[in-house]
Amino acid sequence: MQDILINWTPQETRVAVVENGAAQDLYLERTLERGLVGNIYSGRVVRVLPGMQSAFIDIGLERAAFLHVADLHLIGGAARNGSGDLAPALPIEKLVFEGQTLTVQVIKDPIGTKGARLSSQVSIAGRLLVFLPQDDHIGISQKIGSPELREQLRTRMSLLVANPETGTTSGGFILRTNAEDATDDELAEDIRYLRKTWAAIRERSFASPPGTLLHQDLSLVERVLRDLANEATQTIRIDSRAQYETLKGFGETFTPSSVRKLEHYNGERPIFDLYNIDDEISRALARRVDLKSGGYLIIDQTEALTTVDVNTGGYVGARNFDDTIFKTNLEATQAIARQLRLRNLGGIIIIDFIDMTREDHRAAVLAEFRKQLARDRTKITVSGFTQLGLVEMTRKRTRESLAHMLCELCPTCVGKGLVKTPRSVCYDILREILRESRQFNPKEFRVVASASVVEMLLDEEGLHLAALSEFIGKPISLQAEPFGSPEQYDIVLL
Repeated sequence: MQDILINWTPQETRVAVVENGAAQDLYLERTLERGLVGNIYSGRVVRVLPGMQSAFIDIGLERAAFLHVADLHLIGGAARNGSGDLAPALPIEKLVFEGQTLTVQVIKDPIGTKGARLSSQVSIAGRLLVFLPQDDHIGISQKIGSPELREQLRTRMSLLVANPETGTTSGGFILRTNAEDATDDELAEDIRYLRKTWAAIRERSFASPPGTLLHQDLSLVERVLRDLANEATQTIRIDSRAQYETLKGFGETFTPSSVRKLEHYNGERPIFDLYNIDDEISRALARRVDLKSGGYLIIDQTEALTTVDVNTGGYVGARNFDDTIFKTNLEATQAIARQLRLRNLGGIIIIDFIDMTREDHRAAVLAEFRKQLARDRTKITVSGFTQLGLVEMTRKRTRESLAHMLCELCPTCVGKGLVKTPRSVCYDILREILRESRQFNPKEFRVVASASVVEMLLDEEGLHLAALSEFIGKPISLQAEPFGSPEQYDIVLL
């Protein structure tokens, strides 16, 4: 069973999904930095790149967005590729041209220096269904029960979609997991709502210039009811009375089953203090994650990939070394899966479990890891152990990680995680003075540096400084300044 906590302020909304007293998922949305995924724009093609089979689209953002041919609605012909999926029969330069106006949807937020990822294959999510206005396919969520039930739902949907009372008969639908027990009236109501929404988007697209936002996805508070609440949810608590009333009205219209779980929290303690969520966020920004047994994880996030290293640490509780390693790795699977969700880590992820000699131990760890990852709402692909004993996986990245949302590069180390020692800076200064003495002829060289560097030049490196002064025939004076970085210094020519 799970509880959902919503901490709302005018500038920021934070959502925590709590299971068994511990946060399992964190979501954050800032008013001035609201995510773009799901938004639909009128875009203009600014550049076509045949070599990359992609195009850059201007949708009114700071950076042009990116549209790959695989995400392009098939204007021309289509062919089946080896896996049976539709693939464009024509290259992108035959399908779009510079200056063309396209209706596009954001499928991945801008991340780092990369612009937003777009698709011209629009989908609109409702309470029970996802509408595919450019398709005629009826799909069923993979998480919905037996083949017999799936076929029954597909038959019911086909009749409802073709019914003139639900609006125009064009467009396809995918049944979401929470539609499994929905009545025909509920499904028909969702069909009508989604078709009306699409009709309004189309009408705006005809009358709006490129770069116009045609449709904005729901706010994080509203998406809690639409996407996060399910049968396992016991309560949805929000600490804002005004937002509670707004959410209640939204829920009565779109998600009636979730309204009874909605509560206004007016306790004296901040809502996130109930389960120490703020402490959990702080730990999710740390490099080291301690395990209950005494082992620990080291998580390093880079632009190319994320690495997770598992260590036994102080755990020595098993009967023999193999069992110690096995139990540490088993415990790590749950912690890793949870950290991926809390930190919203995406892209390529490499996990270095502690080396296991027994094949049955490796198989059990991999099976448990896949079981823990099955709870993730994000698409995940996991490979087996490589020859080097590493587990490779990918997790779909649609928005910035928690660390990138909350933090920025350290101005001292500029993301390196390391700074030069005072001695290294001293030697840099001595080399720089020698270099400048060959180009300039001042009366004196003055070194302005941090206190630790000046102290070392006066003490341990004093002989070298004096020898350099004698060699160049100029006096060298020192001045300590409170620089932000110990690597920073200036050499002033007097």
